Amino acid sequence: MRTGCLEEKIQNYIDRKRRLVFLRVDFEEVCPDYDQVGRALKKLVKKGKLVKVGYGLYAKAKRSSVSGKIIPRAPLSEIGRECLRRLKVQTAQSQAEREYNQGISTQVPTGRVIAVKGRITRKIGYNGIILFFEPIRSQHSYR
Repeated sequence: MRTGCLEEKIQNYIDRKRRLVFLRVDFEEVCPDYDQVGRALKKLVKKGKLVKVGYGLYAKAKRSSVSGKIIPRAPLSEIGRECLRRLKVQTAQSQAEREYNQGISTQVPTGRVIAVKGRITRKIGYNGIILFFEPIRSQHSYR
């Protein structure tokens, strides 16, 4: 096997998929060796093809037209929701988003808070910016 062959296979796999977020287990069909996949993903992160957004979570990357740095192709809130969807965690609008959309508040939500059903201990983020998770509240709960 020539050098970089697995890296090329993973890159081709990523290019074929429409989704933005990849779990490390997605690449088991390309290569079943966990350590080898990890090394190839690390090289792709170093080359700027992927961005690591959490433990075993990777997002497609692009070069920023403003700063020239490597950044995820989509906003962090969108990537976070897709990560959680791929991890089978139910999400909803946060309380701040709901209040803003209903006209109750004029405070624009940052998008860094996602309401989740159940408990999640993962950190999802990039470049020092992490997402926060709040429990989904029922429609009839009182503050």
